[in-house]
Amino acid sequence: MADLRVGIFGYGTGGRVFHAPLVDATAGLTPAAIVTSNPDRVGQASADYPAADVLPDADALFAKAGELDLVVISTPNRTHVPLALRAIEAGLPVVVDKPFAPTAAEAAKVAEAAKAKGVGLTVFQNRRFDSDFLTVRKVLDAGSLGDVFRFESRYDRWVPKPRDNWRELGDPAEAGGLLYDLGAHIVDQALQLFGPVSEVYAEVDKRRAGVSVDDDVFVALRHVNGVRSHLWASALAGTRNPRFRVLGDKATFTKYGLDVQEPQIKDGLRPGDPGWAVEPPSDAGVLGVNDDVETVPTEVGRYEDFYAQVRDALLGKGDFPVDPASAVEALRVIEAAHLSGAEGRVVTL
Repeated sequence: MADLRVGIFGYGTGGRVFHAPLVDATAGLTPAAIVTSNPDRVGQASADYPAADVLPDADALFAKAGELDLVVISTPNRTHVPLALRAIEAGLPVVVDKPFAPTAAEAAKVAEAAKAKGVGLTVFQNRRFDSDFLTVRKVLDAGSLGDVFRFESRYDRWVPKPRDNWRELGDPAEAGGLLYDLGAHIVDQALQLFGPVSEVYAEVDKRRAGVSVDDDVFVALRHVNGVRSHLWASALAGTRNPRFRVLGDKATFTKYGLDVQEPQIKDGLRPGDPGWAVEPPSDAGVLGVNDDVETVPTEVGRYEDFYAQVRDALLGKGDFPVDPASAVEALRVIEAAHLSGAEGRVVTL
């Protein structure tokens, strides 16, 4: 059977580092078209995938819609909704990078359009396949923590000077800032682990000189089941803090270190290569009480599972990896966090 042909919108960090390599590494899929108008990226895409058509704009790709089986949208956030709606109208199944849309209402509109048209739609919440997150899931499933009452998650960076890209633009249509960028991951992970949220409180700040969007945030969620999630993201975190801490009435689990798949892809590794998605043993988590703790080996990350599941869904052999409804719900929480930060109050969902 011939490979399913994938068109990729965008060849910045998302398209070049994540989508194109993962599509290319997935048996049964091939990057067939890449859309970028940036001259340097045109050359890079052509060199990386010589068999793919490198196209200048969306019109050129949609002119070839009949030759494609899937499109991936990895472009600035403001373009996610119009490109997704256009793909759906063309009958093309679509992967949309996170955040799904600038607003929950727009995301729901895309999801409804896909359902009405009978077109496959999913969202690239790749950090559901992170090694550290998979390890937290394993610990929770084992029941060693007892009744969990608090989940702490940090996704920090040290970027003291704002970068010159659309993620730093203040127009709400850009969906810039950390809540939409890193927050789209940590909110999604909390919802996946502990379910829907009833209350949201947030501190949303601009710490670096001249920034137009939030770059230091704290979000507290009260889940319907009573668990509280405390989530941090900062561009000014200069020390190594726990990535996860999960508190239960029998034990605590603490995990340092960030999933290695992104830097590995940047270094040229691919799924199946020796050492792929294997974190250093020094980053293994610990589980227990006081000094009575045991080391918990970190699970191997599985970014490759995302596109393998997409392929199987396209072939009618399974479901798409991320239900768009879950991404809509995460955006509702992010919007509530922005409102809470602006008004200094708890927002009830």
